[in-house]
Amino acid sequence: MSLDLVLRAAGLTDVGKSRPSNEDVVLVRSDLDLYVVCDGAGGHRSGEVASALAARSLANYFGATIRRTHEQPEFDRFGIPGGARRLSAAILKANQDVIEIAKSTPEHKGMGTTVVAACFSPRSGLMHVGHVGDSRCYRMRAGHLELLTQDHSLLTDVLEQRPELDDTVLERLPKNVVTRALGIDPKLRVSLRSYPVVAGDRYLLCSDGLSGMLSAQDIAAVLAWKGEAEGIAQDLVTRANAAGGRDNIAVLVIDCPQGPEADSVPPPPPGVLAQLREAESRADPELLILGIEELESLDADSASDDLLHALETLLGKRK
Repeated sequence: MSLDLVLRAAGLTDVGKSRPSNEDVVLVRSDLDLYVVCDGAGGHRSGEVASALAARSLANYFGATIRRTHEQPEFDRFGIPGGARRLSAAILKANQDVIEIAKSTPEHKGMGTTVVAACFSPRSGLMHVGHVGDSRCYRMRAGHLELLTQDHSLLTDVLEQRPELDDTVLERLPKNVVTRALGIDPKLRVSLRSYPVVAGDRYLLCSDGLSGMLSAQDIAAVLAWKGEAEGIAQDLVTRANAAGGRDNIAVLVIDCPQGPEADSVPPPPPGVLAQLREAESRADPELLILGIEELESLDADSASDDLLHALETLLGKRK
């Protein structure tokens, strides 16, 4: 059953004031309820290829799975929204496509791209957002700005493992290092979340060319305006350039003038809930921690230590 979700979106990119070419891509596919921002990187203009390829791959996957999506229930037997799984699969397919082109074409070796993508499910009133890298998704609701994604960056990874580090050490970290990107690793991890959509919501997808130039307060002030999505997007780009424009800028604004009024996630169908209860009744109540039996055999140079060793080397080189 559709919740009469109405969306209006507009996006644009800008080369900025310092870059010789534009490697950011914006994709607006209202017919697929799909909205994407990609920020490419790589020598010999390969970043342009990676970002354009990723965006096209996402659109192709969504186009090819329309019929299957309509035939399947909104929630799977585990209570997971099908739209979320579809978006994750699309991003993973895009990663494979970028890797394949990078391997087959010498001039594109080492290219990659970040991605932040949002898709909307009118049947459930949910918005699914998936991202890899430091391109972001914000939500403006009732005058409150919220960041819905967390950067996959060196700073974030360090804070997850060493939150007690002094700020003077953190300030020395390079600000432009991402730890995940499409085109780098076949075993990519996609961060994915689902949120209920409410009438009056405004969403912003952007590259770090915007978020790195404008503060959250500046972004919130512009998103709070009552203008159309096109005007809001243009004003954000103008302000990022006025603040220095040190990188390419990608902005995509999505407005929801009509949708659910209550901020609540529609529950899975009764049949799904019954299956979940039955599965829980058969489950072993003991907590199992994956890999716990191997803890005693780990040496000091565990996988978690790799980042710290790299960090020490990096900071040593930058002294």
